[in-house]
Amino acid sequence: MNALDGIRILDCSRVLAGPWCTQTLADLGADVVKIERPTGPRHPGGDDTRGWGPPFLQGRDGQDTAEAAYYLGANRNKRSVTCDISQPEGQALIREMAAKAHVFIENYKVGDMARYGLDYERLKAINPALVYCSITGFGQNGPYKDRPGYDYAIQGMGGLMSITGERDDLPGGGPQKVGVAVADLFTGMYATVAIQAALRHAERTGEGQYIDMALLDTQVAMLANLGANYLVRGQSEGKVPGRAGNAHANIVPYQVFEVAPGEDGSAQFIILAVGNDNQFAKFCEVAGRPELSQDERFARNPDRVRHRAVLVPMLEAVMKQRSKATWLNQLEAAKVPCGPINNLAEVFADPQVLARGMVTQWQHPMADRLSLVASPMKLSATPVRADMPPPLLGQHTQEALSDWIDLPSERLAELREKGIV
Repeated sequence: MNALDGIRILDCSRVLAGPWCTQTLADLGADVVKIERPTGPRHPGGDDTRGWGPPFLQGRDGQDTAEAAYYLGANRNKRSVTCDISQPEGQALIREMAAKAHVFIENYKVGDMARYGLDYERLKAINPALVYCSITGFGQNGPYKDRPGYDYAIQGMGGLMSITGERDDLPGGGPQKVGVAVADLFTGMYATVAIQAALRHAERTGEGQYIDMALLDTQVAMLANLGANYLVRGQSEGKVPGRAGNAHANIVPYQVFEVAPGEDGSAQFIILAVGNDNQFAKFCEVAGRPELSQDERFARNPDRVRHRAVLVPMLEAVMKQRSKATWLNQLEAAKVPCGPINNLAEVFADPQVLARGMVTQWQHPMADRLSLVASPMKLSATPVRADMPPPLLGQHTQEALSDWIDLPSERLAELREKGIV
């Protein structure tokens, strides 16, 4: 049994924020039917990310398939149905499925679903308990509501790039985006939480509701402690948080330090993440500088933050005296938070990552072996699913339409002939 067994989700989203949400719900056991555009004369069909490569999945013949790694990483445990929602017959088909769904999710531009007759008010009329989730760049209201929303632009507009990257006064300074599309990913996760809350409400009352998720809202919420820093004191004092490289705005020492060079002479680094005064005292003992934790400038974290410019250069000199392995071993033994900076090859070879089962193996219709990053959710009674590899385009059209609305085979044949599915 899975936690969301019996929950039907009609997924009209594509690219990342929506599919990330529905993949999480599918992992938890929901029956997610992914609606994709049929192949046409001017479109290859399907979610755009199917073509966002290379890399592409290598087929049994050793050649690239049409399945991009990007798509594969966000669409496991779903079923794919092709349906042209721009056509009246396709819209009618979606309405029939929505009548049987618990959740409807879409990430079209504001107003598009209304033009297709698939907006919340019309679907609510045929399914009052439906949870309807819209994901857009800027939400359903406000001066930017009609703008398309892209993660990169949202990271800039939402302040993340103003606090990410090296300090402007140092080499390499300037705005940086995060290496993955975090505004999309966080919006997908917030949408997952909101949908499950709305499902709980629908179970109790029989009433569905509309969920309005916006990438910009999520990005602003993600500012977390730095957003609070500005609102609580910075706004009144005229202090705007800026880029701090690998340092932490509120904790010292909490950053990357260079250590002794490797055997080949290459630069080596570790993360030192001292979270409280007791850990700082332990670090000072390991570093052979116990007097630093007794110095009134450094004894307490607020003082270390205020005297960061004095303390950090002292620590930089100390850290360069030992090797990466020596520091990591000694600090871990003393229970001082620290860690290496791994590349992805090192991540997926890490014994802890392997022990936690964070790589799963799948048999794909076009390849005997497909490795994907696993879900991090580990539930003791209702573990996540790992039974359906990311689907081929339209792979489950007949199966899902039969399951959900008992579509007669002759009607399906007619829809296929017209290019609706």
